[in-house]
Amino acid sequence: MARQLLGKEVNASLNEKIKQEVTALQEKGIFPKLAIVRVGEKESDISYEKGATKRCETLGVVCEKYVLPEDVAEEELLKVIDALNEDVSVHGVLLFRPLPKHLNEDRIINALDPQKDVDGITDGSLAGVFAGKELGFAPCTAQACMEILDHYGMDCTGKKAVVIGRSLVVGRPAAMMLMHKNATVTICHTRTTDMEKIVREADIVVVAAGKPGVVGATYFTSGQTVLDVGIHVNAEGKLCGDVNYDETEGVVEAITPVPGGVGAVTTSVLVSHVVEAAKRQNKK
Repeated sequence: MARQLLGKEVNASLNEKIKQEVTALQEKGIFPKLAIVRVGEKESDISYEKGATKRCETLGVVCEKYVLPEDVAEEELLKVIDALNEDVSVHGVLLFRPLPKHLNEDRIINALDPQKDVDGITDGSLAGVFAGKELGFAPCTAQACMEILDHYGMDCTGKKAVVIGRSLVVGRPAAMMLMHKNATVTICHTRTTDMEKIVREADIVVVAAGKPGVVGATYFTSGQTVLDVGIHVNAEGKLCGDVNYDETEGVVEAITPVPGGVGAVTTSVLVSHVVEAAKRQNKK
Protein backbone atom coordinates (compact mmCIF):
# COMPACT_ATOMS: atom_id res chain seq x y z
CA MET A 1 0.00 0.00 0.00
CA ALA A 2 1.11 3.54 -0.78
CA ARG A 3 1.98 6.06 1.89
CA GLN A 4 -0.88 8.53 2.29
CA LEU A 5 0.15 12.15 2.05
CA LEU A 6 -2.45 13.61 4.40
CA GLY A 7 -3.47 17.22 4.17
CA LYS A 8 -4.26 17.46 7.88
CA GLU A 9 -0.60 16.89 8.77
CA VAL A 10 0.50 19.64 6.37
CA ASN A 11 -2.20 21.94 7.78
CA ALA A 12 -1.07 21.39 11.36
CA SER A 13 2.45 22.55 10.51
CA LEU A 14 1.34 25.38 8.23
CA ASN A 15 -1.28 26.67 10.65
CA GLU A 16 1.18 26.80 13.54
CA LYS A 17 3.47 29.00 11.45
CA ILE A 18 0.53 31.22 10.42
CA LYS A 19 -0.55 31.72 14.04
CA GLN A 20 2.94 32.83 15.01
CA GLU A 21 3.10 35.30 12.12
CA VAL A 22 -0.38 36.68 12.89
CA THR A 23 0.61 37.22 16.52
CA ALA A 24 3.78 39.03 15.48
CA LEU A 25 1.80 41.30 13.13
CA GLN A 26 -0.87 42.02 15.73
CA GLU A 27 1.83 43.09 18.19
CA LYS A 28 2.78 45.75 15.61
CA GLY A 29 -0.84 46.87 15.27
CA ILE A 30 -1.37 45.07 11.96
CA PHE A 31 -4.46 42.87 11.65
CA PRO A 32 -4.41 40.71 8.50
CA LYS A 33 -7.71 40.92 6.66
CA LEU A 34 -9.25 38.93 3.80
CA ALA A 35 -12.14 40.23 1.69
CA ILE A 36 -14.21 37.57 -0.05
CA VAL A 37 -16.13 38.73 -3.15
CA ARG A 38 -18.87 36.37 -4.34
CA VAL A 39 -21.31 36.92 -7.20
CA GLY A 40 -24.46 34.80 -6.93
CA GLU A 41 -25.28 31.77 -4.81
CA LYS A 42 -23.27 28.96 -6.40
CA GLU A 43 -23.12 26.02 -4.00
CA SER A 44 -19.42 25.30 -4.55
CA ASP A 45 -18.51 28.96 -3.90
CA ILE A 46 -20.54 29.04 -0.70
CA SER A 47 -18.93 25.82 0.50
CA TYR A 48 -15.40 27.13 -0.07
CA GLU A 49 -16.37 30.47 1.48
CA LYS A 50 -17.51 28.72 4.67
CA GLY A 51 -14.25 26.77 4.87
CA ALA A 52 -12.14 29.87 4.26
CA THR A 53 -14.11 31.92 6.80
CA LYS A 54 -13.73 29.23 9.44
CA ARG A 55 -10.00 28.89 8.78
CA CYS A 56 -9.55 32.67 9.05
CA GLU A 57 -11.39 32.73 12.38
CA THR A 58 -9.29 29.85 13.70
CA LEU A 59 -6.02 31.53 12.74
CA GLY A 60 -6.85 35.08 13.82
CA VAL A 61 -7.33 36.62 10.37
CA VAL A 62 -10.20 39.07 9.86
CA CYS A 63 -12.62 38.06 7.10
CA GLU A 64 -15.23 40.26 5.41
CA LYS A 65 -17.70 39.10 2.76
CA TYR A 66 -19.08 41.05 -0.18
CA VAL A 67 -21.98 39.16 -1.77
CA LEU A 68 -23.41 40.56 -5.00
CA PRO A 69 -26.44 39.39 -6.99
CA GLU A 70 -26.05 37.10 -10.00
CA ASP A 71 -27.16 39.91 -12.33
CA VAL A 72 -24.80 42.54 -10.91
CA ALA A 73 -23.69 45.18 -13.39
CA GLU A 74 -20.03 45.02 -14.41
CA GLU A 75 -19.33 48.58 -13.29
CA GLU A 76 -20.86 47.85 -9.88
CA LEU A 77 -18.53 44.89 -9.35
CA LEU A 78 -15.54 46.94 -10.53
CA LYS A 79 -16.44 49.62 -7.97
CA VAL A 80 -16.26 47.00 -5.20
CA ILE A 81 -12.86 45.79 -6.41
CA ASP A 82 -11.53 49.34 -6.74
CA ALA A 83 -12.66 50.12 -3.19
CA LEU A 84 -10.90 47.02 -1.86
CA ASN A 85 -7.74 47.93 -3.76
CA GLU A 86 -7.76 51.33 -2.04
CA ASP A 87 -8.64 50.04 1.44
CA VAL A 88 -5.32 49.73 3.30
CA SER A 89 -6.97 47.61 6.01
CA VAL A 90 -7.69 44.87 3.42
CA HIS A 91 -4.59 42.82 2.62
CA GLY A 92 -6.03 40.06 0.45
CA VAL A 93 -9.02 39.61 -1.87
CA LEU A 94 -10.58 36.30 -2.91
CA LEU A 95 -12.81 36.67 -5.98
CA PHE A 96 -14.81 33.58 -6.89
CA ARG A 97 -14.80 32.39 -10.49
CA PRO A 98 -16.18 31.68 -12.98
CA LEU A 99 -18.22 34.86 -13.04
CA PRO A 100 -21.63 35.05 -14.75
CA LYS A 101 -21.34 35.17 -18.54
CA HIS A 102 -22.61 38.74 -18.89
CA LEU A 103 -19.47 39.97 -17.12
CA ASN A 104 -16.06 40.50 -18.76
CA GLU A 105 -14.12 38.17 -16.48
CA ASP A 106 -10.67 39.09 -17.79
CA ARG A 107 -11.31 42.81 -17.27
CA ILE A 108 -12.66 42.27 -13.76
CA ILE A 109 -9.88 39.90 -12.67
CA ASN A 110 -7.15 42.26 -13.81
CA ALA A 111 -8.77 45.21 -12.06
CA LEU A 112 -7.62 43.54 -8.84
CA ASP A 113 -4.27 44.70 -7.44
CA PRO A 114 -1.86 41.73 -7.75
CA GLN A 115 -0.49 42.59 -4.29
CA LYS A 116 -3.93 41.65 -2.90
CA ASP A 117 -4.56 38.76 -5.30
CA VAL A 118 -4.16 35.96 -2.76
CA ASP A 119 -5.53 33.24 -5.08
CA GLY A 120 -3.24 33.95 -8.02
CA ILE A 121 -5.85 34.86 -10.64
CA THR A 122 -4.44 38.09 -12.11
CA ASP A 123 -1.98 38.27 -14.98
CA GLY A 124 0.45 39.96 -12.59
CA SER A 125 0.37 37.07 -10.13
CA LEU A 126 0.83 34.51 -12.90
CA ALA A 127 3.76 36.50 -14.29
CA GLY A 128 5.28 36.33 -10.82
CA VAL A 129 4.87 32.54 -10.72
CA PHE A 130 6.47 32.11 -14.13
CA ALA A 131 9.33 34.53 -13.37
CA GLY A 132 9.85 33.31 -9.81
CA LYS A 133 9.26 36.81 -8.41
CA GLU A 134 7.02 38.23 -5.68
CA LEU A 135 4.68 40.11 -8.03
CA GLY A 136 1.58 38.54 -6.50
CA PHE A 137 0.71 35.06 -5.31
CA ALA A 138 0.54 31.58 -6.77
CA PRO A 139 -2.86 29.92 -7.20
CA CYS A 140 -3.70 28.30 -3.86
CA THR A 141 -4.17 24.77 -5.23
CA ALA A 142 -0.83 24.76 -7.03
CA GLN A 143 0.84 26.15 -3.90
CA ALA A 144 -0.87 23.44 -1.80
CA CYS A 145 0.88 20.80 -3.91
CA MET A 146 4.24 22.41 -3.16
CA GLU A 147 3.44 22.62 0.56
CA ILE A 148 2.73 18.88 0.60
CA LEU A 149 6.02 18.06 -1.12
CA ASP A 150 7.90 20.32 1.30
CA HIS A 151 6.19 18.97 4.41
CA TYR A 152 6.95 15.36 3.53
CA GLY A 153 10.57 16.18 2.71
CA MET A 154 10.41 15.38 -0.98
CA ASP A 155 13.39 16.95 -2.71
CA CYS A 156 12.50 17.74 -6.33
CA THR A 157 16.05 18.51 -7.45
CA GLY A 158 16.93 16.43 -10.49
CA LYS A 159 13.62 14.54 -10.36
CA LYS A 160 11.37 13.98 -13.36
CA ALA A 161 7.96 15.55 -12.76
CA VAL A 162 4.85 15.24 -14.92
CA VAL A 163 1.84 17.52 -14.63
CA ILE A 164 -1.38 16.28 -16.24
CA GLY A 165 -3.38 19.37 -17.16
CA ARG A 166 -2.38 22.75 -18.58
CA SER A 167 -4.87 25.16 -17.00
CA LEU A 168 -3.73 28.47 -15.56
CA VAL A 169 -5.47 27.51 -12.31
CA VAL A 170 -3.29 24.49 -11.51
CA GLY A 171 -1.42 22.79 -14.34
CA ARG A 172 0.90 25.46 -15.72
CA PRO A 173 1.56 27.21 -12.38
CA ALA A 174 2.34 23.86 -10.72
CA ALA A 175 4.74 23.01 -13.55
CA MET A 176 6.58 26.33 -13.14
CA MET A 177 6.77 25.91 -9.36
CA LEU A 178 8.19 22.40 -9.76
CA MET A 179 10.76 23.82 -12.16
CA HIS A 180 11.71 26.44 -9.55
CA LYS A 181 12.34 23.45 -7.25
CA ASN A 182 14.82 22.15 -9.87
CA ALA A 183 12.66 19.34 -11.23
CA THR A 184 12.64 18.49 -14.92
CA VAL A 185 9.02 19.02 -15.89
CA THR A 186 6.74 17.69 -18.63
CA ILE A 187 3.17 18.94 -19.07
CA CYS A 188 0.67 16.45 -20.48
CA HIS A 189 -2.78 17.36 -21.83
CA THR A 190 -5.61 16.10 -24.01
CA ARG A 191 -3.46 16.19 -27.16
CA THR A 192 -0.49 14.35 -25.62
CA THR A 193 0.35 11.08 -27.35
CA ASP A 194 1.42 8.01 -25.35
CA MET A 195 0.64 9.77 -22.06
CA GLU A 196 0.78 6.57 -20.03
CA LYS A 197 4.40 5.96 -21.03
CA ILE A 198 5.38 9.56 -20.21
CA VAL A 199 3.72 9.43 -16.79
CA ARG A 200 5.29 6.07 -15.90
CA GLU A 201 8.75 7.58 -16.38
CA ALA A 202 8.13 10.32 -13.79
CA ASP A 203 9.19 10.47 -10.14
CA ILE A 204 6.48 13.00 -9.21
CA VAL A 205 3.05 13.25 -10.86
CA VAL A 206 0.57 16.08 -10.34
CA VAL A 207 -2.83 15.14 -11.74
CA ALA A 208 -5.08 18.07 -12.61
CA ALA A 209 -7.01 16.54 -15.49
CA GLY A 210 -10.44 17.74 -14.40
CA LYS A 211 -12.20 14.40 -14.88
CA PRO A 212 -13.09 11.88 -12.15
CA GLY A 213 -10.97 8.72 -12.06
CA VAL A 214 -9.57 9.33 -15.53
CA VAL A 215 -6.04 8.24 -14.55
CA GLY A 216 -5.61 4.66 -13.34
CA ALA A 217 -2.99 2.07 -12.45
CA THR A 218 -1.74 1.67 -16.03
CA TYR A 219 -0.25 5.17 -15.81
CA PHE A 220 1.91 4.41 -12.80
CA THR A 221 4.78 2.32 -11.52
CA SER A 222 6.51 1.72 -8.19
CA GLY A 223 8.42 4.47 -6.41
CA GLN A 224 6.28 7.37 -7.65
CA THR A 225 4.70 10.21 -5.69
CA VAL A 226 1.22 11.21 -6.90
CA LEU A 227 -0.61 14.43 -6.04
CA ASP A 228 -4.28 14.26 -7.03
CA VAL A 229 -5.75 17.75 -7.43
CA GLY A 230 -9.20 16.73 -8.64
CA ILE A 231 -12.34 16.72 -6.55
CA HIS A 232 -15.64 15.38 -7.89
CA VAL A 233 -18.79 13.60 -6.77
CA ASN A 234 -19.06 10.14 -8.36
CA ALA A 235 -22.15 8.14 -9.33
CA GLU A 236 -22.40 6.79 -5.77
CA GLY A 237 -22.44 10.31 -4.36
CA LYS A 238 -18.94 10.02 -2.90
CA LEU A 239 -16.04 12.46 -3.31
CA CYS A 240 -13.28 11.26 -5.61
CA GLY A 241 -10.29 12.66 -7.48
CA ASP A 242 -8.88 12.56 -10.99
CA VAL A 243 -6.93 9.42 -10.04
CA ASN A 244 -8.58 6.05 -9.62
CA TYR A 245 -7.35 5.71 -6.05
CA ASP A 246 -8.33 2.07 -5.47
CA GLU A 247 -6.36 0.98 -8.53
CA THR A 248 -3.36 3.21 -7.96
CA GLU A 249 -2.54 3.06 -4.25
CA GLY A 250 -1.23 -0.49 -4.57
CA VAL A 251 1.22 0.57 -7.27
CA VAL A 252 2.84 3.88 -6.28
CA GLU A 253 4.96 4.80 -3.27
CA ALA A 254 2.98 7.81 -2.02
CA ILE A 255 -0.35 9.44 -2.93
CA THR A 256 -2.72 12.15 -1.71
CA PRO A 257 -6.22 10.87 -0.91
CA VAL A 258 -9.45 12.58 -1.98
CA PRO A 259 -10.88 13.95 0.19
CA GLY A 260 -8.17 14.78 2.74
CA GLY A 261 -5.27 15.57 0.44
CA VAL A 262 -4.50 18.63 -1.69
CA GLY A 263 -7.94 20.20 -1.25
CA ALA A 264 -7.60 20.13 2.52
CA VAL A 265 -4.50 22.35 2.32
CA THR A 266 -5.83 25.06 0.00
CA THR A 267 -7.66 27.15 2.62
CA SER A 268 -4.58 27.21 4.85
CA VAL A 269 -2.52 28.34 1.86
CA LEU A 270 -5.10 31.07 1.19
CA VAL A 271 -4.79 32.36 4.76
CA SER A 272 -0.99 32.16 4.61
CA HIS A 273 -1.12 34.34 1.48
CA VAL A 274 -3.23 36.93 3.31
CA VAL A 275 -0.67 37.03 6.12
CA GLU A 276 2.22 37.30 3.67
CA ALA A 277 0.37 40.08 1.84
CA ALA A 278 -0.01 41.96 5.13
CA LYS A 279 3.74 41.61 5.77
CA ARG A 280 4.68 42.79 2.26
CA GLN A 281 2.30 45.74 2.25
CA ASN A 282 3.44 46.98 5.64
CA LYS A 283 7.11 46.49 4.79
CA LYS A 284 6.64 49.11 2.09
